[in-house]
Amino acid sequence: QVQLVESGGGLVQAGGSLRLSCAASGRTFSKYAMGWFRQAPGKGREFVAAINYSGGRTYYADSVKGRFTISRDNTKNAVYLQMNSLKPEDTAVYYCAQQGTSYKEPRVSDYGMDYWGKGTLVTVSS
Repeated sequence: QVQLVESGGGLVQAGGSLRLSCAASGRTFSKYAMGWFRQAPGKGREFVAAINYSGGRTYYADSVKGRFTISRDNTKNAVYLQMNSLKPEDTAVYYCAQQGTSYKEPRVSDYGMDYWGKGTLVTVSS
């Protein structure tokens, strides 16, 4: 079955950087779009970034555009989220997700993301 395992979360000061990783297994990684989502304490889950199956197209929430970069390595079955210029409002549990349908472009939402990791906590102190 599909497994997604996030890593790289932690505590960082405002203005700092973190790189999240998500290791995928269970089916042919290169066929599926991937996404990053987050859920802050007391809030709903929100879209952060997505990347299509080949890595040729990326999508970002306005709140992270210019600060975060999503990328993937289809030879390593992994997707990454480079987070720079972090702000306290970026504090959240970050989740990796995989599209259910092969070769389908991701949406700027969790629509179609059928598989989810357990999350990694990012805390940004002011």
